[in-house]
Amino acid sequence: MKTEKQKMLEGLVYDANNDAELIRERTECADALHTYNSLLPSDTSRRAEILRKLFASTGRNFTIVSPFYCDYGYNISVGENFFMNTGCVILDGAEVSFGDDVFVAPMCGFYTAGHLLDREARAAGLEYAYPIKIGKGVWIGAQCSILPGVSIGDGSVIGAGSVVTRSIPAGVLAFGNPCRVVRTLGPGDRERTCGVEGSI
Repeated sequence: MKTEKQKMLEGLVYDANNDAELIRERTECADALHTYNSLLPSDTSRRAEILRKLFASTGRNFTIVSPFYCDYGYNISVGENFFMNTGCVILDGAEVSFGDDVFVAPMCGFYTAGHLLDREARAAGLEYAYPIKIGKGVWIGAQCSILPGVSIGDGSVIGAGSVVTRSIPAGVLAFGNPCRVVRTLGPGDRERTCGVEGSI
């Protein structure tokens, strides 16, 4: 018989609210992040040490500005030169991976977890978690929501305030609610700044 954690990691419906193992792991993660979020910004070595212990893997150079919150930590991987600004949340019931050179603006959420439509199933604490994958060189604008099962391809830019419900290919500008591809990015964008199209 599978444990609730095994079900969670396999993308099956699982009990998040009543399973002792998952509750313990979320509490341990919350305790570690309480310490992390209380540290001075200048205490870079201790801050990095906490995240390296929490996360599945990190690059040598990465920055996550406090406050930062996640559920478990062990499902998160960040690449080299990763930057995440203040107030971001990762609900990592499933894997959440970020490639090299990814920029994440303030107040973004990466939500692998979702609840069932049936009210009784929700009340019983049942949910699911699908992985999120962010490619290399992606820029995600402020206050974006990345939903379960979404991938964003290498080099794409997601405009501020977007709700990304479906995967986005590589090398495009996309924004909106729901997020849609607006156009392909190209050499002409080398001179463009954010906000040129009123989206970021």
